[in-house]
Amino acid sequence: MPKSKNKINIGVIFGSRSVEHEVSIITALQVIHAANQETCYFIPIYIDKQGEWFTGEKLKDIENFKDLNTVTKGLKKVSILPSPSQHYSIESFIGMKKGERLDVIFPLVHGTYGEDGTLQGLIELVGIPYIGSGVLASSIGMDKVFTKKVLAAHQLPVTKYLAFTRAEYKEKSDLILRDIKENLRFPLFVKPSNLGSSVGISKVNSEDEIKFAIKVASEFDSRLLIEEGIENMMEINCSVLGNTENPKPSICEHPISDGDHLSYNDKYGRGPKHLGMKGTRRILPAPISNALTSKIQNMAVKTFQAINCYGIARVDFLLNKKDETIYVNEINTIPGSLSYYLWEASGIQFSQLIDELIGLAMKRKQEKTQTIYSYDSNILKHNFGIKNVS
Repeated sequence: MPKSKNKINIGVIFGSRSVEHEVSIITALQVIHAANQETCYFIPIYIDKQGEWFTGEKLKDIENFKDLNTVTKGLKKVSILPSPSQHYSIESFIGMKKGERLDVIFPLVHGTYGEDGTLQGLIELVGIPYIGSGVLASSIGMDKVFTKKVLAAHQLPVTKYLAFTRAEYKEKSDLILRDIKENLRFPLFVKPSNLGSSVGISKVNSEDEIKFAIKVASEFDSRLLIEEGIENMMEINCSVLGNTENPKPSICEHPISDGDHLSYNDKYGRGPKHLGMKGTRRILPAPISNALTSKIQNMAVKTFQAINCYGIARVDFLLNKKDETIYVNEINTIPGSLSYYLWEASGIQFSQLIDELIGLAMKRKQEKTQTIYSYDSNILKHNFGIKNVS
């Protein structure tokens, strides 16, 4: 059904060339079906695993994704041109008439080519308002090594770690393995620096296990991270909503895993598949004291501000239950986490959360109009010794 004049056109971009492709599909459909249908008209924009862009009403039905090889049959290929004067004229989108505009984009591509700032960069060039953090915050939040560097610079506690590239390990593996042995204490966690959903992460308890764990992680990224494990560890998550001036934290949760860390299966393999991470087993609110909850919420806000996030993000913490030492583990920007279940428990329904995120996107667009992006100069009147080719 075509949208009415009173509705906002929202382009939802999801899928793409990422190991989290299927997770992205779940997130996008959750948003489309949870939003206020009286005020929002969604245009699904699906990027297949080869990087081709498609749109069509069938993309709003999870049943059509059971076979990813056939889901794009009958769909129309689309693209977003990096031209502010043309990007709104997208009459090829189903349900939109010629000359109608995309009012805002909801980028919901998890992981590579989406969560890492690349998609945000394209949207910035196009000039459409979009939901979530900008290019820099998205790329930093996606990169675990850079996240630690930024947080440490803001005096926020992070676990002890070592980082190196795949090429460096190939050239001097003996030196790196010795460095790990001399500077870090087992158990260790070996991770790809740029990836989400716990893909490629291994826990190792001895030197014999490190090499294989590094091999696994290096298949998913060119830069690797080795972290010290935390004794008596409990995972605590807290979401943050808003902008850097006045962000607010959600209640805290304690996600429950079957192993030593929250795995991909813990996050997405529990409960009904359409729930995504909401299907994860958790204790909510987290079983910690009010004082500790407030401390973690405050650290979550400071982390959000340190990375210069926008919209919404979930900050994951590691807590030593014995001495109550807290470490910031990572931050998940959109779409790594919408954390709507945390906000529902905090008194904000999913549809209200979407409305607030749309409002924040529009506000940021308005704020950008106050910045000068072009400066007229007469320097081209001068001859800089450049000769005409013709």
